[in-house]
Amino acid sequence: MKQTLQLRMSQQLNLTPQLQQSIKLLQLSTLDFQQEIEQFLAENPMLEREDGVTDAGEEAAPLEASEVVEEGDSLRWDEVRSGQSFDEDDENDPALRVPKTDSLRDYLLEQSGWLVLPERDRALITLLIDALDDDGLLSQSLDEIYAQIPAELIAELELEPEELQIALQHLQQLEPLGVGARDLAESLSLQLRVLPDNPVRNIAMRLVNEGLDLLAQRDYTRLKRQLQCDEATLREAQTLVRGLTPRPGANWSAETTRYVLPDVIVNKVRGQWQVRLNSAAQPKLRVNEMYAKLLQGDSALGLSGKLQEARWLIKSVEQRGSTILRVAEAIVARQKAFFEYGEVAMRPLVLRDIADELELHESTISRVTTQKYMLTPRGVFEYKYFFGSHVESESGGENSATSIKALIKQLVQQENTHKPLSDSAITEELARQGVVVARRTVAKYREALMIPPVNQRKCL
Repeated sequence: MKQTLQLRMSQQLNLTPQLQQSIKLLQLSTLDFQQEIEQFLAENPMLEREDGVTDAGEEAAPLEASEVVEEGDSLRWDEVRSGQSFDEDDENDPALRVPKTDSLRDYLLEQSGWLVLPERDRALITLLIDALDDDGLLSQSLDEIYAQIPAELIAELELEPEELQIALQHLQQLEPLGVGARDLAESLSLQLRVLPDNPVRNIAMRLVNEGLDLLAQRDYTRLKRQLQCDEATLREAQTLVRGLTPRPGANWSAETTRYVLPDVIVNKVRGQWQVRLNSAAQPKLRVNEMYAKLLQGDSALGLSGKLQEARWLIKSVEQRGSTILRVAEAIVARQKAFFEYGEVAMRPLVLRDIADELELHESTISRVTTQKYMLTPRGVFEYKYFFGSHVESESGGENSATSIKALIKQLVQQENTHKPLSDSAITEELARQGVVVARRTVAKYREALMIPPVNQRKCL
């Protein structure tokens, strides 16, 4: 085989360390970004904070809720981190400010300790508490639980299956009401039995024990006949049942609330929607002047690399803030109608639209819009919330999926609960408003909004 030498030309993109750093910082959420900055500050002596000082050298004013939330708005400022700092002492240590949360098991064990019972009975209650699921219900039968107890322990304690039934009765007296129930009907019955005895409560008790299937089917005619009551009594009993808690342990199994730090703040000033960076989310960094002067006199200190790294980081942080702000401004300009009128006015928008307008790559827009948030008078929204597919209207225009969902939600809220709208009826109503969509699209959006089907929305 004859060897030959060929010369080829090709283009290749090499990611420099600076570019890699910029990309990494851009895709981080604000909280992760701040943790990354803290690590840089701890490792690089050439880098220091300039927080609390503006470009003009004046102290920055603290972020006030009144700057963002207009009077009468429903936004809860306490649900958003404001970025305020605390004194560095034990009394204000953030680690000590985390509330202690007991589990459902701990709460039940504490209550069982108040019962005047022998240790043997209290141990059986603990056994049942350990068998509860996350909803506070007993998914196993007492026979199954009894079968799991070691035979040696049963013989030693002379334990009988009936004793578990007695222990269960003690457990079901504890709070939250309904805990220890073996099914939904028993959980609701345990909650009803503590209410005052009256005709409505008695019908409600029969309703949960005898008519839950018919209630789920909205078969009110058969329910009235089976419970031997009139429509008014059945309606009151149904209202009473709906006020109960089907999952008594839900409050303990719920996930911890996640807090976000908004990257930008949107508000209306003199009739115009304006966007500004949240100063609490954008750290101000600078090169340590003392170390920089020492480096000028003696380059052998080994800090030249750290100085270059500090300058790169400062530039990357500024570039990150600038890009996040530009994208936010472009989104607000495109979705101005949303900020004025709400979800029903949301326009269709895709990443490419913003990328073309700002002359950035679509992947850059994707990084910017992920885990970045804006605080607005209508609430806190992730950037990605403003992007969605489009559906053509009858007039040749376009509607976003978000606006169509809002219209569906609005129609369901305004419907006659005695004759709720079917998916076909919703489709026809949307068509009358100029929004032409298929019935299956309406069904998909309705399910995404967690709106039950028509047969489950019917009320007395």
